[in-house]
Amino acid sequence: MKKIYRPSPVRFYAMLMIGIGLVSIGVMLFLLMKNKSDVAASSQDFSTVPVQVDFAAPKLDLTDLSGRSVSLDDYSGKVILVNLWATWCPPCRDEMPTLQKFYEKYKEKGFVLIAIDQEETPEVVAPFVAEFGLTFPVWLDLDYLAEREFNTSNLPSSYVIDRNGTVRLMWIGGISKSNLEKYVPDIILE
Repeated sequence: MKKIYRPSPVRFYAMLMIGIGLVSIGVMLFLLMKNKSDVAASSQDFSTVPVQVDFAAPKLDLTDLSGRSVSLDDYSGKVILVNLWATWCPPCRDEMPTLQKFYEKYKEKGFVLIAIDQEETPEVVAPFVAEFGLTFPVWLDLDYLAEREFNTSNLPSSYVIDRNGTVRLMWIGGISKSNLEKYVPDIILE
């Protein structure tokens, strides 16, 4: 007759406790690593980074919310951030408070932000401007002229034009405060 091996109850419970302890340590390490990666991810800026470019700013003549003719030429000698957007665009909505704060901070240093709405009427755009308390110039582009001139079909799209009329930075996608502060002040303060 064959003898069946049975561990002693003391040995069985000792092994069980060691196993539970190892699983507990593994769970704690997992949770600690997860929290560290969550903190790192929340402090990292995943928004769009601008591309450095070098081309002449286009001639662009449009109308503002009150129907007056406006032109990029009206702002020659200033640093201009042109932002192409629409009220229905979620990333456009998300970046507007950031753009407003940046504009307020740098407008006295020869900086202007021009938000060019794509294909919407004043009746649609004016309530949006009021809702967000926008104080920078808002222009209307019912025919997508700005998109053609800047050669884009994406919203939001933004372009930084230096004081000499050269487009120096281009963003396709939303802009964060940290990336605005990292890339644009050097051009404003040149």
